[in-house]
Amino acid sequence: MQNITFTVPKGRTLGIVGESGSGKTTLLRCLLGLITPQAGTIELLGQNPSRLKGQALRNLRRKVQFVYQNPHVSFDPRYSALKALEEPLINSGLHHRAQRRKLIDDVLQKVRLSPTLLARKVSALSGGQAQRLALARALLCQPEILILDEVVSALDVSIQSEILTLLENLQKDLGLTYIFVSHDLSVIKRLSHEVLILKNGEQIEYGKTEQIFSKPMTDYTKRLIASIPGLTSSPPNSRKP
Repeated sequence: MQNITFTVPKGRTLGIVGESGSGKTTLLRCLLGLITPQAGTIELLGQNPSRLKGQALRNLRRKVQFVYQNPHVSFDPRYSALKALEEPLINSGLHHRAQRRKLIDDVLQKVRLSPTLLARKVSALSGGQAQRLALARALLCQPEILILDEVVSALDVSIQSEILTLLENLQKDLGLTYIFVSHDLSVIKRLSHEVLILKNGEQIEYGKTEQIFSKPMTDYTKRLIASIPGLTSSPPNSRKP
């Protein structure tokens, strides 16, 4: 990967777009400190993840949570929803059951999930319910940044819209910063403040969402936008800084 430069201010969303093999996954692994870039630097919350080890790296990763495309793969299918949510709290040293349940009930309210689902196996949850549960587990770590990898691509259109609305509300209420990866430019247009276009490991275009969609600078970006049915060049949905 080369020539990639971007900044994500607190409380804003960067949308990352690229075809298969464009370097999206490699970039995310670098952000998480799983890969050390051969050149350049990465700074998350004032720290370079590739230079951290042990407790310092664990502390940063609590503040930078990753949410997968398929939420079921991030849960042990044998776990109940309650156990899946208790796990990060226990790992962080919170052993008082009543305190854990209070935090869990609070976060379930934030993601609009009923506490009655806690007794169910995570494998029995619908895709939308499981994705909300994955968001709930991430929020229990009190993160400042969420890295969201194709989190609505496996969902029905109506459920996609619900999850996107939830993400917008969570960002507004909690001041979260999002790094949002998607191949769906209509989703990127709705959620993102800035957009980064990748191709073959290189940055093709980067700028404000309105600028990228209304006045794309490269033929590659123009082709991507033109390939989305019903996508117009009008500004994104009045999301403000």
